[in-house]
Amino acid sequence: MVSAICREIELRKDYLDSHETLKTVYFGGGTPSLLDRNQIDQIFQTIHANFDLDPDAEITLEANPDDLTYQKLAELSSTPINRLSIGIQSFFDDELQFMNRAHSAQEAVESIQNATSAGFDNLSIDLIYGIPNSELSRWAKNLEMAFSLPVKHLSCYGLTLEPKTKLNKMVSAGQVTIPSDENFLEQFGYLMEVAISNGFEHYEISNFAKPGFRSNHNSRYWSDVHYMGVGPSAHSYNGHSRQWNVSSNALYIEAVTKGEVPHMLERLSNVDKYNEYVMTRLRTIEGVDLNELAKRFGVPLQEHFSKLIKSHIDEGSVQSIKTRYALTRKGQFIADRIASDLFFTD
Repeated sequence: MVSAICREIELRKDYLDSHETLKTVYFGGGTPSLLDRNQIDQIFQTIHANFDLDPDAEITLEANPDDLTYQKLAELSSTPINRLSIGIQSFFDDELQFMNRAHSAQEAVESIQNATSAGFDNLSIDLIYGIPNSELSRWAKNLEMAFSLPVKHLSCYGLTLEPKTKLNKMVSAGQVTIPSDENFLEQFGYLMEVAISNGFEHYEISNFAKPGFRSNHNSRYWSDVHYMGVGPSAHSYNGHSRQWNVSSNALYIEAVTKGEVPHMLERLSNVDKYNEYVMTRLRTIEGVDLNELAKRFGVPLQEHFSKLIKSHIDEGSVQSIKTRYALTRKGQFIADRIASDLFFTD
């Protein structure tokens, strides 16, 4: 797999603007923490041979707490990786067991402490709220633990029901009870309050950061910066189209070995780009700028946005500062609905 990933990097060295310096590298999806130092070095050697990598680039690796032994962290600290995103999810054993996580609450705490001891200062963790049978008091304790640890970035996501999953079947059978919409929003609202009180900036709907520790990688995605994804199921965007690789490991390796990148392609119209811009930018603290909207997509779509945004300003879901429109706290609860209302449909 590592050899195939390196081969894809070589095959796609011209996908991005050849004059563009890479500002971020993100090892995510699957379990990249299984890579050893030699494999990581092999990937970076290939990157350096085909791209210009900024010496101060943010280089993130996703990891599960049970993978982050002190020995593993010491190994990672000797690589170019300078940021860890740890999938904590919860600091309670019963919640972790419910979500079929392999780690324990103790391992969750120790992974953060060990990462700091190994020299990683830029740490992000993921937490889940809206867990069935979990009350606000339990969520508050999860956050209290998170803010007591040396964490600089926090990503929090509401648990969602997906069709054909075990959780969905359990809910349908009445075996577990999911929180009501009111309880779900109560947990999200509490998150916003306590994060700010602990010195975290709420810079995107699901993301909070200490000053200077926003996720540069995700921020560039929300800012419509082009990116290249490598590996099975990886997505890429070059401003004109999106593409995604085949998900099968075997088919991916077979094709890349033959010098082919197996992918599907979607060409984006100006309207597609407008809709995606509105959806992603509204999720950020910066919001949508009318001047940028007109420059990117033309005056007609700017006028479309200006006309439809008025009702959301009137109801207090959106605030305007000069030419910039951003969600209020009320609007953050219904961000998806607001974005959908602003889409342009043929």
